[in-house]
Amino acid sequence: MTDTAHTAGATPPAPATGEPTPRVAISRTTRAEPAWQGSGVGFTGLGHYFPRTLVDNSAGSEATTNSLEDKLLGDLGVLTRYRSDEEETVQYMAVRAAERALADAGLTPADIDLVILSNWTDRLYGPEIAPRIASDLGMSGVLAFDVCAGCAGFVMGVQTAALHLTGPMGIRRALVISSERFSRRVRPGSKGELVTGDAAGAAVVEISDAEGRGLIDSQLSTDGTRHHLTGAYPPNGWVRSSPELIEEAIAHATTVTREILDRNGLTVADLDWFVPHSGTSPIMDGIQKELGLAPERFASNFRIRGNLSSASIPTVLSEFTADGQITPGNLVLAPAVGGGWFYGALLFRA
Repeated sequence: MTDTAHTAGATPPAPATGEPTPRVAISRTTRAEPAWQGSGVGFTGLGHYFPRTLVDNSAGSEATTNSLEDKLLGDLGVLTRYRSDEEETVQYMAVRAAERALADAGLTPADIDLVILSNWTDRLYGPEIAPRIASDLGMSGVLAFDVCAGCAGFVMGVQTAALHLTGPMGIRRALVISSERFSRRVRPGSKGELVTGDAAGAAVVEISDAEGRGLIDSQLSTDGTRHHLTGAYPPNGWVRSSPELIEEAIAHATTVTREILDRNGLTVADLDWFVPHSGTSPIMDGIQKELGLAPERFASNFRIRGNLSSASIPTVLSEFTADGQITPGNLVLAPAVGGGWFYGALLFRA
């Protein structure tokens, strides 16, 4: 979620009425059945890319800060982070992560029918970035497009891929990539700069015959009355967030978690891994406390990678799978909240 910095001397835009948005109940879906159970849709390959420059946060005492940043960021919790150089664009990082995901799946670019990129940190008027990524990978004749949803972009990308795979268009395999340069969306020299990092994560999503594995359920909702909680605005595109962001992020992440667990007859204790988007320390601590999550089931690379926005979840899945922590058959829940306001989750067996 875009939640880690506030431009000094500025406040987020107020709702259109000029009055604070009233607190309203978090909407709940009326769907009674899991969306994907039995469909065979699942991850068959994972990959990630981190930039060449590793930044040590030991010099962070020199950063300027204010009371809102202190509240939103807490005690930071980030030891190191990665910052992309001028060559390491969103496109460049996405291609590298995608190549690793394809290799992990034992596939070639010719095997892919669909490419979905989630990105908000480098959005352009046009053209979209995904078609260029597909071209760089050597793909031709594929459908490729961008999605946003802020830090919930990977959830949106996977759910969108699953809809295409189970639809009538004959799409067999999809490549979902999240690539973000979050370090460029915070005020230089601020405390927020110590929390944000750059990275790309990718997943091959396809229908396979892996018994008992794959995507079980997903959910993604929006609430435009909370659009003002966090966003990036002209002229500099730096993130600005409201004080109530922490409370709202915790509430929405825990609500969607409980809802998807309830719909599938599960409890938090049934999960092998909880893989949230890594926002800030106060948000993650609040989610963990609210849900009663055992620390050893909380999977995050936040301490050594920082807040990677929509790339948080796929890079954790890739890293934790590669080193043998997430193993076949593990039950995983991955929730995310993003500016706009988006909130959702993926439930699957690895």
